[in-house]
Amino acid sequence: MEAALRDGSLDAGLLAVYGGEASALSKTKERLSALIQTFAKTYGTDREIGLFSAPGRTEMGGNHTDHQRGRVLAAAIDLDMLSCASRNHSSLVRVLSDGYPEIRVDLSTLTPQKREAGTTAALIRGIAARLTEMGYPVSGFDACVTAQVLGGSGLSSSAAFEVLMGVVMNALFCGEELNAVQIAQIGQYAENVFFDKPCGLMDQLASSVGGITAIDFQDPQAPAVEKLNGTPADFGYSLCIIDSGADHADLTDEYAAIPREMGAVAAYFHKDVLRQVDFEEFWKQIPEIRKTAGDRAVLRALHFFADNDLVPRQVEKLRSGDFEGFLALVDQSGHSSSECLQNLYCCSHPEAQAVPLTIAAARRLLAGKGAVRVHGGGFAGTVQAYVPFGQEEAFREGMESILGEGRCHFLNIRPGGGSVLA
Repeated sequence: MEAALRDGSLDAGLLAVYGGEASALSKTKERLSALIQTFAKTYGTDREIGLFSAPGRTEMGGNHTDHQRGRVLAAAIDLDMLSCASRNHSSLVRVLSDGYPEIRVDLSTLTPQKREAGTTAALIRGIAARLTEMGYPVSGFDACVTAQVLGGSGLSSSAAFEVLMGVVMNALFCGEELNAVQIAQIGQYAENVFFDKPCGLMDQLASSVGGITAIDFQDPQAPAVEKLNGTPADFGYSLCIIDSGADHADLTDEYAAIPREMGAVAAYFHKDVLRQVDFEEFWKQIPEIRKTAGDRAVLRALHFFADNDLVPRQVEKLRSGDFEGFLALVDQSGHSSSECLQNLYCCSHPEAQAVPLTIAAARRLLAGKGAVRVHGGGFAGTVQAYVPFGQEEAFREGMESILGEGRCHFLNIRPGGGSVLA
């Protein structure tokens, strides 16, 4: 495998996954070579190995719409997780990730384990369990993992890991029969049932499919997925994810309140989710809904309807090459998140407003150009900005003078999703 990296025989496949110029491949090949060496030192050399990758993701449209079976626009990014893996002909999975102790999961037990809730082991066990339920002969394997997508970065490291393990097991035990959507759904199942987190499917799909992807969750069992051509760079913009520096800890209740309040509005109409509610009927009933669900629930429902309708308009702007029109809709979505969804800071800690401050600073530095919005779940974490070419360093300097060094991350859209590299 190292010989194939050296002689260039893997270059075409790597370019198809990562995009960019051939000259940019060297760092990826260095990472892969180091990973192979780590695997050999840890698990031995007399093994048939495979190389696998899964990217992080960025949300481009549809903020908190997926859990109401709405529409989203997301993209894979050029920060990823890599794995070198091989079967070990036992029931034991061993995974060694950079900087962490080895994880061991015995697949002779394929039911949720309470002590594992919230751990990486739960995700591995959950993916293996679901594949076994589907009839695939999953067994033990060894894997080394190296990651650019760091936990807590707002770029969905957990989804990248789920997709990575799904791609590994699909290659080792399923004859690569599973498609990208199935791998994403299996990752979501593991996170919901074994990891014990009620996540949606957007993050896993964006990582698994790759590129810029429009997703409609109206049928959650068979989401409509459309992969779009083009990237912000094609139109003269750099994509920047800004770490506000706010802590994600203890925000579970804040996140959970959004689907709960949107669900309360849906329940008024005897529906499960807002996607099933007619907007005009909702609008007529606002006075009564306020009495049963409260004003914030009404505002959050208004955000859902607005952002859900924005996504197909964003898609059309991208299809037609009207990137300035797309950016105007990004800003519109950002204002809706601030004013109606209200996920920029916690009401219980109004003194801590790192996300609104980050957005305000970014808008000032952009001076009417580009666009900026809250990124992902909100309340803490990251902000997304589109910065015109040539202004990146001034933007970075201005933002980091307020937030601290290392807060701005300029990223590229990656064409390939979860992938077998070799």
